Amino acid sequence: MESYRHHIKWLWKTSAGFRMSIMAVGLVSVISVAVSMFHVWVSKHLVDIATGSAEGRLAPYIILMAACALAQILFYVVISHLETKTDVSIRNSVRYSYFIKIMESRWAGKEALHTGDMLNRLEGDVARVADTLARTMPALLATAVQLAAALLFLGYLDWRLAAVVVVIMPIALLLSRSYIKRMRRLTGDIRSTDSRIQTHIQENIQHRTLISSMENTGHAIDSLGEFQDDLKQQTINRNNYNLFSRSIIQLGFSAGYITAFAWGVSGIASHAITFGTMTAFLQLVGQVQRPISKIARQIPTLIHTITSIDRLGELDLPQEEKGEPVRLAGQLGVRFSDVDFRYPDGTVNVIEGFSYDFRPGTMTAVVGETGIGKSTLIRLMLALLLPDKGKVEYYNDEETVSASPMTRCNIVYVPQGNTLISGTIRENLLVGKSDATEDEMREALHTAVADFVHDLPEGLDTLCGERGAGLSEGQAQRIAIARGLLRPGGVLLLDEPSSALDSQTESLLVERIRARLGRRTLILVTHNPRTASLCTGTVRMS
Repeated sequence: MESYRHHIKWLWKTSAGFRMSIMAVGLVSVISVAVSMFHVWVSKHLVDIATGSAEGRLAPYIILMAACALAQILFYVVISHLETKTDVSIRNSVRYSYFIKIMESRWAGKEALHTGDMLNRLEGDVARVADTLARTMPALLATAVQLAAALLFLGYLDWRLAAVVVVIMPIALLLSRSYIKRMRRLTGDIRSTDSRIQTHIQENIQHRTLISSMENTGHAIDSLGEFQDDLKQQTINRNNYNLFSRSIIQLGFSAGYITAFAWGVSGIASHAITFGTMTAFLQLVGQVQRPISKIARQIPTLIHTITSIDRLGELDLPQEEKGEPVRLAGQLGVRFSDVDFRYPDGTVNVIEGFSYDFRPGTMTAVVGETGIGKSTLIRLMLALLLPDKGKVEYYNDEETVSASPMTRCNIVYVPQGNTLISGTIRENLLVGKSDATEDEMREALHTAVADFVHDLPEGLDTLCGERGAGLSEGQAQRIAIARGLLRPGGVLLLDEPSSALDSQTESLLVERIRARLGRRTLILVTHNPRTASLCTGTVRMS
């Protein structure tokens, strides 16, 4: 029960800002129910007048019936419009908020969820929650009103028939704890398998050239087939269980309708009721059955929503520290003091007892074998990781501050490898500095030995695909370096900036960076002794 209270609170909190829209959908739906009840009353009187059981003129009631039909069409259009508008608004809001949580989450060296799984949740689970708030909740309100109104009307005509119809309806089965528990488990399995499928597709499409070159395409295709077979079987199992429950409900509906029909025929035969009353009986039984049928259909929907809420809850990742950027003026240094660091799932320290002062204005190479902790050192400077022991500090002549997300404004960072995003070369460069001028971009490209960009047919507006598709590795890497150089900051962190470059281009790159360095501090991570020799100092990690 406590779990369901948590889900209700979550939905209530998520609905903030949209409650008036949700209430509007519910209100119009309730008015539509009232019109349908009035339609039943008009039908009864129309039949009674036609059969001589009541006095009156037919024309006014026919006009009222036509008005009810037109009103129902109008309400359908209005409800559909309001539902769609509210659904899209909630979906955008929830997806936006969780996107922020993911983007601003603290990185621990290993993502808890695969990006494909995250995308699956941001699309499928967010859509389910939005649909529940925009459509299911108002529909349940209208359904409850319709059920209550129909039972009251039926009770007014014959309370014994109302009692029999209610007793026959087997809603207890659908509301049983075992049904909900099993449906929740089946739905959870389906959503997990669906995430595995999206993860598998995204991973293999992204690395399809590697997979093809390793002659592993057949295995990737077969694996997707197996995942889809699992999803198919899980969906069939849930559907079979749901069909069994709905068959029981349908049996109850049939029994209710037959009872009302027999009751009405018997009443007509004994002159206890009029034809109009029997017409009302049959319509009201439908008015009772339809709400119960809707409730029966909504229970699996609510179970799916509970599963989606749980899955979205796993995206509530630990957040980075927030605050105003801390900008240090003048020449900056970076000081490590007896730093230890171990990744959360590690068994030994990656960095242990590390102390070093990257003094202001120096050009230092960090060298060592692959996997020794060079990139971890960079991440500690960026405060993407926090030391388990010791301190990482930035300082100038006047002050010293601990490394944190707020000190990143002092850093020009060029990550390892090809890190371009889909878009034009210009758009990639503007990621480094959103208001960069043409001259600034031209200078950064020149420093990064990327003047070739100006010789491309579209120049800066040349499109590059995902991860720089359409460019060579060396070209993509040099554009990524230019992007980093556009950032202001007193410390340049370059992580293997020349891994895809030939020796001549590498030497020219380091020479130009040194010429542009000015009073800034350069820290260059490399495994290449030739690159390290171009720096004025070296830190060797072992």
